[in-house]
Amino acid sequence: MKYKDYYSILGVERSADADAIKKAYRKLAHKYHPDVSKDPEGEEKFKEIAEAYETLKDPEKRAAYDQLGTQRPGQDFQPPPGWETQFGGSGMSFDNIDLADLFAGLAGASRRGARQRPDMPIPGQDYEVTAHITLEDAYQGTLVDLSLTVPEYDDQGRVRRVQREFKARIPKGATDGQRLRLAGQGGKGLNGGRNGDLYLNIALHPHPLFRANGHDLYLDLPLTPWEAALGATVTVPTLGGPVSLKVPPGTSAGRKLRMMKRGLPKPSSGAGDLFAIVQIAVPTVLSERERSLFKELASNSIFNPRGHFEQELKHGN
Repeated sequence: MKYKDYYSILGVERSADADAIKKAYRKLAHKYHPDVSKDPEGEEKFKEIAEAYETLKDPEKRAAYDQLGTQRPGQDFQPPPGWETQFGGSGMSFDNIDLADLFAGLAGASRRGARQRPDMPIPGQDYEVTAHITLEDAYQGTLVDLSLTVPEYDDQGRVRRVQREFKARIPKGATDGQRLRLAGQGGKGLNGGRNGDLYLNIALHPHPLFRANGHDLYLDLPLTPWEAALGATVTVPTLGGPVSLKVPPGTSAGRKLRMMKRGLPKPSSGAGDLFAIVQIAVPTVLSERERSLFKELASNSIFNPRGHFEQELKHGN
């Protein structure tokens, strides 16, 4: 059996708490997900990250992993004496077994012990997966296809890894970081026990125009100097289609113009807001007529955006 350094794979210290481990997993899973990553080794890295998180998120499995000690990644090793009695139950074999299957088998060992009570219902294992969706999917709701390699147990409690296909409906208004529970879609229960659940961690793809913060959306809105100074009515894209937005006269860069209920739908009713963040766009190429007009404006305008500099310099002297 070859050693894998799960802490190094997730990029966390061995002393990291559960929140730090989850945060690291979410960041790396988003980076290396096959639908997002352009890294040729991204899919393999994604599987390693998921395997590491599956072990370290579970306190019992993490304790068992920590008791294996620290080895060189890829090195052949055997668990220390007594490890299988403490964590796996007697009679475990470490020949021809993968480290992931070893920890998946911990649940199998507890199930074998439970067979002494054949009438005892044993619940199925919960699964967790990151679902990557677009902002448009979050706005409208969507149906995603998921393919997972998961551990399952036979009637004797032996673990085997099987491919399972899932269809999951994500409701409109799902937000980045949201955790959705699909009851009964996890591992199969034994002895009449309930099936486990499938948990979906929502991760939104970056959007070329919008940034999401919960149900609110943010959009950079470029304005010409004269639109900002004189006021204007401009057309702004939203996820529901283009709308007209009135820009008040004297609008400065960085101002937030709020469009109510133009964000992501909320679960019960209503929607978040869309905030247009004003950016002043200056033309980089000028015609002779435009250059003349700008020079005329410069000669006649009494506006001084650096007036406060002069006041500060006077006080400093």
